[in-house]
Amino acid sequence: MSYTRKPAITGWFTGEGDGFRLLGTRCTACASVFFPREDVHCRNPHCAGGPLKEIPLSRKGRIWSYTDSRYRPPSPYVSDPELPWEPYALIAVELEAERIVVLGQAAPGVTVADLTVGMEVEVVPGVLHEDEDTGTTWTIWHWRPTGVAA
Repeated sequence: MSYTRKPAITGWFTGEGDGFRLLGTRCTACASVFFPREDVHCRNPHCAGGPLKEIPLSRKGRIWSYTDSRYRPPSPYVSDPELPWEPYALIAVELEAERIVVLGQAAPGVTVADLTVGMEVEVVPGVLHEDEDTGTTWTIWHWRPTGVAA
């Protein structure tokens, strides 16, 4: 079956392969950067506000913290209750240029045993869920240590 790829959250990322980027917004008045994106007002309490501009965020950053998920999360997360739960690593990454922390899952096959605080990682496209009924692959982002093949 051929699946149609759709972002799980519209407007949070764009592109494929090496062109894959998270999208944030930058306040034109104070230069604060936001992810998830902000489209209404500047979140900086010391800023009077200005227009917000969409920007691609750094592809790379350093691990600020990480942990493993040992429980099946509640809805709306999609998981098959008939299959055993497979833990996955969650990573908090400080982006290279923006110096903000962005959370996300580790790429498939990357476990907490593979990670260290300060390690360089890059954002890569990932799959949240493949829906056989609609033929849709819901895409997200993952973090992968640099130098690891896809």
